[in-house]
Amino acid sequence: MNGLIVGATQGIGLGFVRKLLLDESITKLFATYRDRARATELFALQDQHSDRIVCLQVDVTEEAQISAAVQQIQAQVDRLDCVINCVGVLHDATLSPEKSLRQIDGDRLLRYFQINSVGAILLAKHLLPLLSHRNRCVFATISAKVGSIGDNQLGGWYGYRASKTALNMLMKTASIEYRRKNPQAIVVVLHPGTTDTELSRPFQRNVPPEKLFSVDRTVEQLLTILSKLTEADSGEFFSWDGSRLPW
Repeated sequence: MNGLIVGATQGIGLGFVRKLLLDESITKLFATYRDRARATELFALQDQHSDRIVCLQVDVTEEAQISAAVQQIQAQVDRLDCVINCVGVLHDATLSPEKSLRQIDGDRLLRYFQINSVGAILLAKHLLPLLSHRNRCVFATISAKVGSIGDNQLGGWYGYRASKTALNMLMKTASIEYRRKNPQAIVVVLHPGTTDTELSRPFQRNVPPEKLFSVDRTVEQLLTILSKLTEADSGEFFSWDGSRLPW
């Protein structure tokens, strides 16, 4: 089996790399990073497992970089069996979740969409040939429960919520086209739960200890879900416990 983890520098993405390297059925694992300076742990894993892991530089907001990385993958393997896209942004030096309409800024909204929504569908576009074989394959993208319109009771976080909602629709739509290319292709979006990572750290104060997951626990839970999926599950939105979330 061949796998690809997109956004493997830290957090859940790096956790997936660590876990999948323990799986002897994984022959080749590709892992992407955006900033080499922040990817020291990932490259340390590459040094330890140089025959199995390949690191690729990809900024998902740059389609040319996605295309180039896919070409590098195609030069080494003719198919992928598992793709997990872990790229996402909630806050950074220029972004923070909006608490009210007064805080909405057009440029910042577009950045949320560019990273959380557009990047994922560009990956789906360029990875389609590698997932169009006739065997079971999974393309999973990390979404968020706050992207559920039906579950939204609190409001706020306009850009993050809306960009995750857009991500869900884009991947749902892609799942239909993927099914035509490979009836055994499974395209899903996943809510990982609140995980102790840099993304959630500023917002953990009110999270009960039992609902704040370690990276290892989150990865275990999500891999368990992925292992049980069938083609009938393609296009669905799953929570960390395996339950289906409302759109």
